[in-house]
Amino acid sequence: MAFVNEDYLKLPGSYLFAEIARRVASFKDANPEANIIRLGIGDVTKPLVPAVVDAMHKAVDEMASVETFRGYGPEQGYDFLRKAVIENDYAPLGVSLDEDEVFISDGAKSDVANIQEIFGKDNIVAITDPVYPVYLDTNVMAGRTGKLEDGRFGGIVYLPCNAENGFVPSLPASKADMIYLCLPNNPTGTTLTKSELKKWVDYARETGAIILFDSAYEAYITEPDIPHSIYEVEGAKECAIEFRSFSKTAGFTGTRCAYTVVPKTVMARTKSGESHPLNKLWNRRQTTKFNGVPYVVQKAAEAVYSIEGRKQIKEIIDYYMTNAKIIRDGLVEAGIEVYGGINAPYIWLKTPNNMDSWEFFDKLLNEANVVGTPGSGFGPSGAGYFRLTAFANRGNTIEAIARIKTRLNLV
Repeated sequence: MAFVNEDYLKLPGSYLFAEIARRVASFKDANPEANIIRLGIGDVTKPLVPAVVDAMHKAVDEMASVETFRGYGPEQGYDFLRKAVIENDYAPLGVSLDEDEVFISDGAKSDVANIQEIFGKDNIVAITDPVYPVYLDTNVMAGRTGKLEDGRFGGIVYLPCNAENGFVPSLPASKADMIYLCLPNNPTGTTLTKSELKKWVDYARETGAIILFDSAYEAYITEPDIPHSIYEVEGAKECAIEFRSFSKTAGFTGTRCAYTVVPKTVMARTKSGESHPLNKLWNRRQTTKFNGVPYVVQKAAEAVYSIEGRKQIKEIIDYYMTNAKIIRDGLVEAGIEVYGGINAPYIWLKTPNNMDSWEFFDKLLNEANVVGTPGSGFGPSGAGYFRLTAFANRGNTIEAIARIKTRLNLV
């Protein structure tokens, strides 16, 4: 007889975005004429830029010729892309990396989910709250938590982030071995300054913890003194693994390409006290379970760093951040308490009239035909909050805010 992994049974019945899709589909079935505007899931709407498309076309042509055809590529990524990542994303920040410290993958979601495999089951996990659900759910699946009670899993160190603390999490009050940080943050859209981030690096170095740093939205940072990489902080290469993605930066949500940086100086120990570099363990995991990102996609990602590619992608990012400003300013005019939208494409709002997050979701969908994301879906501290994204087209963004201001009687 086969037995199930009972840790999966600890999880709520539906993944957050699956539940949103279910509710939207039900509403659409009942209201087929409704013009629904989606500001919920963080998927982009602008197409791939010309420089990227041209590179893909050329790569496809290469795959059509016996002289330039490529089969299996290196699981860690082709050297041309790893080199481009280092030269363009890290060298300008004064960060030095070796090519074998960069691992090309098919998405940051996959990497932040899979990275926990190289850590022992007895590690204590700390997460900011609210948080991107994948960090928590994958550790539940792996058996690092107790049961879900009153919205919290036993065995997890929750680090509340709310208006009362300025969305700046406090250092763990109890032991933590694996610390997930997402900056700029999804869902709150908030950030930490370099001096604030240094406190986390210092803590990790002192305690032997490892920081799992998701910087998928670093390209959206507009303010000074906000680090684009945790490795800008002295000592971070001894205690941090960083995840980045081309999805939101270059519109690769459907193309799939990202990378993870695992410095060879990041160590973890066995129970007997032996130190082991996590770089080698991650490499072993990838070579066993991953066949690499397609050559065509990696050539497309390389084009992101070309002169034309960088120019074109900056225009796309500016477009989305203008959307963010439209949403933020419109909600402020409506008298809603708003955060984020300055260094990230996410706007985090306090639900009006102390409404429950899912209650506000239903009200927004039914009365304004606008879809957002309930804050409670990101954790207990997200209760009473709501997330909107800036990834819709301009017309829909403007229309959505107009509907919110008029149909919900908030003005």
